[in-house]
Amino acid sequence: MRCRTNQTNKRILQDLSNVAQEKHNKKDLTSRKSKKPLCKHTEDALDQYFTTLNGDRPGDLYDLVIGEVERPLFKAVMDYTQGNQSQAAGILGINRGTLRKKLRTYLLIK
Repeated sequence: MRCRTNQTNKRILQDLSNVAQEKHNKKDLTSRKSKKPLCKHTEDALDQYFTTLNGDRPGDLYDLVIGEVERPLFKAVMDYTQGNQSQAAGILGINRGTLRKKLRTYLLIK
């Protein structure tokens, strides 16, 4: 079995995420009651991801998935708090130092 590169994994997961979001958006237009929770979208995307591997072994999947979820989470909370890191840390339930480290990791602050 070959091991996929992190970049390949990221591209595949991003494609799957885009497909899931498009499906979700189409359902939003037709019926508000048909919304799936985020965990179901994630589960579906991962099931499809493993199906597309065709015998290849994924590499660094945990970090890849966490990064795909954390970055938009931190960005949304920072937007909501208008950049107030103390408020954002409180909303996220983490300390401000951890928040700052994550914001730097995801290039959301300098």
